[in-house]
Amino acid sequence: MRHLSLFCLYILVSLYGHKSVLSQPPSYGERGSDLGLQVFQQVARSKPKENVALSPHGVASILGMLLPGAHGETLRQMIAALRYKKNGPYKMLKKLHKSLTAKSNHDVVTIANAIFSQEGFPMEQTFVTTNKANFLCESRNLDFSNPHKAANEINDWVSNKTKGHIPSLLNADMLDPALTRLVAVNSIYFKGLWKSRFQPENTKMRTFKSGDGNAYKVPMMSQLSVYKMGVASTPQGLKYKVIELPYHGNTVSMLIVLPSEEDTSLSELIPHISTATVQSWFKLMHERKVRLLIPKFTAEAKVDLEDPLSVLGISDMFSEAKADFRYLSAEPVHVSKAFQKAKIEVNEDGTKAAAATTAILLARSSPPWVIVDRPFLFLIRHHPTGTILFMGQINQP
Repeated sequence: MRHLSLFCLYILVSLYGHKSVLSQPPSYGERGSDLGLQVFQQVARSKPKENVALSPHGVASILGMLLPGAHGETLRQMIAALRYKKNGPYKMLKKLHKSLTAKSNHDVVTIANAIFSQEGFPMEQTFVTTNKANFLCESRNLDFSNPHKAANEINDWVSNKTKGHIPSLLNADMLDPALTRLVAVNSIYFKGLWKSRFQPENTKMRTFKSGDGNAYKVPMMSQLSVYKMGVASTPQGLKYKVIELPYHGNTVSMLIVLPSEEDTSLSELIPHISTATVQSWFKLMHERKVRLLIPKFTAEAKVDLEDPLSVLGISDMFSEAKADFRYLSAEPVHVSKAFQKAKIEVNEDGTKAAAATTAILLARSSPPWVIVDRPFLFLIRHHPTGTILFMGQINQP
């Protein structure tokens, strides 16, 4: 497990009972990813010097699971923020889920969803069947009056889906024994093998200038290969490099964003990025042979989603007085907690059918070096749908 590039994400939403611009329309993957990108922008703004990891698609997925249960203003806020069609996005969401979990991605992307409900809680059957049809969502009954046992069962499910990589998602004290009615969990497990593998013997300790201004020695991977790369700029004229590192299979790749000037901070670039921006990068990038140096890194993050989603207009679902989930249950419920846990590890591993592309530009003399030795952004994109599976800022590997 240590020598794989691993990306794991879990999102938890628990529901409580009451005490008493593109040339063509964006795909549904891009619509959801844009909302997640806006959440990321808010989190990164509050943590400019820290590592941040988030799944934009995961944020959209958990909302997609709750959509069939929502009504009225609660539904309107979710549909508006996601830019989904009012007549029901479920056909498109089903198609998106099918594309992301296609056989061609089977060894790369694994998505699992589950709804854990209180024994005897009267869920509407349409809500359950819609989630099963669209997201292959499991449904299980738990006894939340015993929060420790319920938490253990959910954590066991999480651990199983990540092969032990995330052994625990929630603590028992997150579950109110009297009021918890439902816990919805969306998971994405990503194992990407580089199309062109970094050789471990080329990994050396090099200096990385971190976001806090200090310099650290970190293991820096190195490879002479052919990559697509280009230079883009923000509306304010700040230039930045974009480099694409494809994974085996070519449907998913990592995009590295590095400010061109050392005095340009990530916080100046992040507000500029949307799925339209990402799409524009592919018109700017061209293949060239380069010596790429990039750090091995691990980042873990837990992100509370309530404040970012509320700022983006999705607020009623968190309000005991205003939440309207009448299509989920006849008993009034609201969302008490929504958070995401993500973990990413990046290292040398790749496919054995390595570097066939390294010989393409052999005639080039003295290829340029691209050294990722200061804070950078990464995005993991599923190209057929434009979905941003993961993104993050790395201030210190």
